[in-house]
Amino acid sequence: MSALATLFRRELALAWGRGGGPLLAVGFYAGAVTLLPLSVGPSTAKLAAMAVGASWVCLALASLLSLERLFERDFEDGALDLLALGPLPLEIVCLVKALAQWLTTGAPLALAAPLGAIALGAPLAAAPLLAVAAALGGVAFAFLGGAGAALALASRRGGLLIAVIVLPLLVPPVIFGGAAVSAYLAGLPWTAGFAFLAAYAAGAVGLTPFAMAGACRNAQS
Repeated sequence: MSALATLFRRELALAWGRGGGPLLAVGFYAGAVTLLPLSVGPSTAKLAAMAVGASWVCLALASLLSLERLFERDFEDGALDLLALGPLPLEIVCLVKALAQWLTTGAPLALAAPLGAIALGAPLAAAPLLAVAAALGGVAFAFLGGAGAALALASRRGGLLIAVIVLPLLVPPVIFGGAAVSAYLAGLPWTAGFAFLAAYAAGAVGLTPFAMAGACRNAQS
């Protein structure tokens, strides 16, 4: 347990300082939400209609910002080789890295998501469900993004490759999360969309650490 706790503290510290930590992602989200009314016009009805969907798109894009450095720094300085030879399986190391990424990026974005949606005109009643759904979606974003970062490891244009790999995988949580919140606001059954979102996030947590570990071993060989 001490090795796991030490690794978690290390990854949390690195994730907090990597690329500005949560400030970069939250700043990007706030900037995107601020610029949206300038592009679609000041109509409150139009903004309110797209508030939930726009907030989910901004969340997905903001989650990509710090992924490039998730494994790259450890790969360059040799720390990844030491982690692979350490007492913990590489799959656990990858899981801890993705969890730290979510805690420092996904969780702050989940707190910011209701504020951005309400600023665009979404009803205040959407805030609790949107925050919980954004937290679940952030889990999927972090773990799927970690898989993309590992697959792009040691490539020359890692940031572009991560986006190409990860963006299609982020479409389902955006659809499920946006549909659940929109259905809730419309007074329609919303639990199915939320359940799909939770299942997708759980699948990402269960499967992507193996993909991350395999990609890291391939980059090391």
